[in-house]
Amino acid sequence: MMSRYAVFGNPIAHSKSPLIHRAFAEQLGDSLSYEARLAPADDFAGGWAEFVVEGGLGANVTMPFKEQAYRLVDVLSPRAQRSCAVNTLLLGKNGQVYGDTTDGVGLVRDLERIQAPLAGARILVLGAGGAVRGVLEPLLAKQPVALIIANRTAAKASGLAADFADLAVDGTSLSGGSFEEIEGHFDLVINGTSASLGGELPPLPQALFTPQALAYDMMYSAEPTVFMRWAADRGARSEDGLGMLVEQAAESYFLWRHKRPDTAPVALMLRQLLMA
Repeated sequence: MMSRYAVFGNPIAHSKSPLIHRAFAEQLGDSLSYEARLAPADDFAGGWAEFVVEGGLGANVTMPFKEQAYRLVDVLSPRAQRSCAVNTLLLGKNGQVYGDTTDGVGLVRDLERIQAPLAGARILVLGAGGAVRGVLEPLLAKQPVALIIANRTAAKASGLAADFADLAVDGTSLSGGSFEEIEGHFDLVINGTSASLGGELPPLPQALFTPQALAYDMMYSAEPTVFMRWAADRGARSEDGLGMLVEQAAESYFLWRHKRPDTAPVALMLRQLLMA
């Protein structure tokens, strides 16, 4: 019998998740179906319940449902509890719903793949929304010397830093403030805002990067984002978030199937489709 999985979102037609998970299944010889499902903006729980009745075993959750999924589940993983968001659901044998978030793991694995500076690095994270909240714990686990969160609203960034202060150990400095308060040079700058998708940039200092710095945009597109182009013009290496998308999907697949896919060929396939 074919196992059923899905991704929920609104909108959802653009999702690459079905392509990714079908490629994982083919690679690993698994018999499963994976579909994109549009849920009503105000009734994610109803959409999930309907899927379970149809035989669904697990799902990914994308915008705008990650917080609704967080409230829906019976058991939260520690990292989902910390990030206050869920992007992966798993139906337990007892009918309980387990919720996890794989975004942070996906980001760090992709950063490690491209040999980004992490341990002992100065890291700047732009934005203070759910995307950033979901990646702070694994970034802090890599023991940077400093992690600064910058946001248009300074109080939101400083509040986020306070929420994660207990994870800043072994000499890591963690702080948050406004874009205008950014000072110094950074080895890694992560854009966790969606501004670049609209062709916009946060107000950033012109001198931001150390000589070997990496600029990483959590968004992705066929062409380099405006943030990536801005960084490249200032001498930084730049990368988009396509690899993060594939890595977080692989972590979800592992939670469901207890098998870890090879992400490299799937990321290459996606990149080729994006460029076609």
